[in-house]
Amino acid sequence: MNDEEKLSRAISLTQVLRPPRQALATFGVTNIEYYLVTQPVYCDGLTAETVVRRGRVVANRPRIVTPHYLSQVEGFSADARHYLTRLMAEHGPHAPGIYYTYRNEPGGLDIMSDNLRAVIEKINREIDEKNNPLAVIIKGMDEMWDVSLMKFIFEMTGNSFGENIRELGSRGLLHVDDDGVPQGARLRIEEMFSQLYRGAIKPGELKDELERWGLFEAYQDRFLALFRR
Repeated sequence: MNDEEKLSRAISLTQVLRPPRQALATFGVTNIEYYLVTQPVYCDGLTAETVVRRGRVVANRPRIVTPHYLSQVEGFSADARHYLTRLMAEHGPHAPGIYYTYRNEPGGLDIMSDNLRAVIEKINREIDEKNNPLAVIIKGMDEMWDVSLMKFIFEMTGNSFGENIRELGSRGLLHVDDDGVPQGARLRIEEMFSQLYRGAIKPGELKDELERWGLFEAYQDRFLALFRR
């Protein structure tokens, strides 16, 4: 079985056995507690063992972006930039969208001497006792378990997108001004100015954000004034 076949198999075997009861938050950070269950690679069908990987996926507050903004972000491949060029041609450079970022915080691995079904029932009881609406149980393939986690993240993002868009739109945050900047992005810049004033972020973070929006000249005096106080 080659790598592509393994990937396809890992995707096809992924099952969300207990989905979260809430979508990704529109205006805050979402902490998703995951239990990813697999059978060990060495399992011969006779050995009753189950691998449980625990951790958290932290979904940062969704950011409003445009194709033009993304084209200024470093780290994209030539193919990705070609796609952005197509987006700008089809929808315009200032069409607002949502950009999600995540980080995985592994919490440990347990090999349990019980079959998959019994382990899943035990985890379900544990979640019920904690009453965590943002807990998920995922079944995956042991040697490519992180593919299963990524598939879940992708699907949860898609399921949350419509609600996030509606909430942002209802507050006027997707409205694009004459400079091609959504209102939500303007508010983020104001928030970053406040964070820089408090010392919560580095100057380069705000400068990079302003430059991606093509706004550094417009905010330059205000930016430099922070270093003269």
